[in-house]
Amino acid sequence: MTDATKQPLFGATVRLRAWSDSTSQIAIITDTAGVAQLSLRSDIPYELNITALGKKTITQGIRLTNALSTFRFTLEAEAKTLPSITVTTRKILMQQEDDKTIINPELIANSSTNAFELLTKTPGLFLDQDGNVYLTSAVPATIYINGREQRMSAEDVATLLRSLPSNSIERIEIMRTPSARYNASNAGGAVNIILKKGIKLGRTGSVTTTMNQGRLGNQSIGFSLNDGTGKRTTYLNLNYNRRNSYDLLISSRQLPGKQTIRQQAYNRSPGEAFFAGYGLNYQLNRHWDINLDGRTNYGFTNPIATNSTQIRTAESGQLLIDNFNNVQNKGRNGSLTQGLSSRYKLDSLGSEITTDFSYSYLSNHTNQDYQTEYKIPTALPSKGEGTFLTGRHLATAKLDWIQKLRHKLTLEAGLQTSNQWFSSKTNYLTVLQKARQPDLSRTNIFDYTDGIHSGYLQAAKTFGKFTVKTGLRIEHTHMKGHQRVPTDTTFQVRRTDFFPYLYLSQPVVSIANFPVQASFIYRRSITRPGYDQLNPAIRYIDQYLYDTGNPALQPQFTQNVEVNLNVANLPILVIGQNHTQQIFSSVLYQNPAHTNIAYRTTDNIGQNRETYFRMLLGIPPGGRYFFVVISQYNHNQYAGQYEGQPLTFSRGSWTLLSYHQLDLDSRSTLQVNGFWSIHGQRQFYELGNFGTVDMSINRKFLTSRLLITLSLSDMFYTNRNTFVLNQGNILAEGSRRGDTRRVGFSVRYNLGLKKQREESVNPFSFDGLNQSK
Repeated sequence: MTDATKQPLFGATVRLRAWSDSTSQIAIITDTAGVAQLSLRSDIPYELNITALGKKTITQGIRLTNALSTFRFTLEAEAKTLPSITVTTRKILMQQEDDKTIINPELIANSSTNAFELLTKTPGLFLDQDGNVYLTSAVPATIYINGREQRMSAEDVATLLRSLPSNSIERIEIMRTPSARYNASNAGGAVNIILKKGIKLGRTGSVTTTMNQGRLGNQSIGFSLNDGTGKRTTYLNLNYNRRNSYDLLISSRQLPGKQTIRQQAYNRSPGEAFFAGYGLNYQLNRHWDINLDGRTNYGFTNPIATNSTQIRTAESGQLLIDNFNNVQNKGRNGSLTQGLSSRYKLDSLGSEITTDFSYSYLSNHTNQDYQTEYKIPTALPSKGEGTFLTGRHLATAKLDWIQKLRHKLTLEAGLQTSNQWFSSKTNYLTVLQKARQPDLSRTNIFDYTDGIHSGYLQAAKTFGKFTVKTGLRIEHTHMKGHQRVPTDTTFQVRRTDFFPYLYLSQPVVSIANFPVQASFIYRRSITRPGYDQLNPAIRYIDQYLYDTGNPALQPQFTQNVEVNLNVANLPILVIGQNHTQQIFSSVLYQNPAHTNIAYRTTDNIGQNRETYFRMLLGIPPGGRYFFVVISQYNHNQYAGQYEGQPLTFSRGSWTLLSYHQLDLDSRSTLQVNGFWSIHGQRQFYELGNFGTVDMSINRKFLTSRLLITLSLSDMFYTNRNTFVLNQGNILAEGSRRGDTRRVGFSVRYNLGLKKQREESVNPFSFDGLNQSK
């Protein structure tokens, strides 16, 4: 299905009603290629109705002439001027397309100040308090933006998402089991965030302002402008946001000599960021178009952490040590991303060649001041200061080819090279009576480079109702790290790995005229340690705890087997298993030289076998009321070594996720979403039960130009957890909570500046509606 400018129509609603049964109706939404697939009977006629925003409705009768019938349609633009267009279609929140779930985040974005908040409200996603995104597995998902893997640490990704305005996102693609087309570093699945680009609706724009308030407040204001006329489209997004939140961590840990250390850490994280996104798309001819896009952001952070520490005897509770620590960081961070891509359409079936070149730069400059006051025993305060400088360059180039052949055969192939350069310089000083002395134990200079060069082949074929897709990806990795200070050490890794992929699918039964599709998936993936996990630089937390990387980390490999059932293109039942070797995990070790001090690092601890079960229930999207409830069970079994001692660890956990959307009338929508984690787990931390319930309501005014949203996050303030860590020489427990209960208010005004001039263009054929018996 295409529009008058030969572009495939995404999100058009296709409805079919059997003339012999006026109460039976089937509805589906076209995917990004403008394709909708349905299973129909060939012995009866149907009434077809196709609607799309800003397009003339098509209504006609059809009848299948054979078992496999293909129909092509072109939707013309409405003749009305832009201000008088009446929207009669509802945007669908989620739908399944091939191996990915498509999320339309528009309604969720109205109650979010940035992309990070938006992801926390997205159905099917779970975010922990450190910014990791989880799908089915206990392994975090890989984050893509516009199809490009970010290859950042979880902290850097979270910083980037918090600077990204929520209304700049067009859609979110969730891939639980990515095929060989995608990078092999996706053991936990992948989340691809597609940013808005120019669309051919003439000259339009919007102004959005958002705020939410807990104990501390977040505010943002943004402006977007789109100019889509003729063969050229351009866009510009500008945003400023200011945020502030807190985190309270209370913990206790057993020490040698029958002593216990108890700490209460309060962290406040104010910051502000400026964002600009821009792009140009130009259609050279009906086959070939090019796209230039970029984004840049610059921000300031000023986190402050206070920590009170007491050490007591375990038996009598006698207070041995009492002190107070204060850490203040002042940081500046910036990033720049520039991309150039092109697409050449080989035919009308969907065959194409795409190229993509991208470059990104990320920098961070942080100054740290810390001071410890000693109450028991009394002593002079200890002071120190540090400076952290990091810089990262990432250059990627890739080429993808898709060929659609007769007899439902699709061939795919591609090449990619990705090269990264990272540098880190940490300089610490101790301050004693205003005299500054170098702290050589914490001063560090570290350089790291890597290159990942890959290629893949993949084929898909349908035999009647049975579909098979298989592929093989080859990746060559070259990693090199060089620590210059405090000691001169070097590590280097060269390896070539193979990653097979197999997908089998077959319809099994029908439920209420919806076919139930059964699928089997096998794939192999890799998780490489990031630059932050390899960097041996010490990061001061307090006088009893610090963070450090591990240059000896090895990559982990995961084999995944999954069976699932899909109804109405939604995965209602999933059963699978991950077997991971050389698994690395965040660990907490005691410093052998100073047993009162612990350090957090990452280490290879052995192997893990994870079994998961996921069930989805709901009403298919498209009507006035839509809901989805997801129940997921994960059981992890570890075997290996922890701090030189044998490790056996087994734990099962449940996660419940739910999303509800109700159209109160043609202009008002109510949303309720939330999650609940039971007997949870993060690496070797055993978590208590916790979760959240969020609610928002929005209403349109001024012929849908003005949208006002009210929201309430973590209504019952249940998004706080307790934890226990009992591994090796470490026995610790505690609780954690943050500034999660918030009231929000958002206003967006759409500017209809100039309507695109209609052109008379012959349609360029695309598969519009595939129907099979």
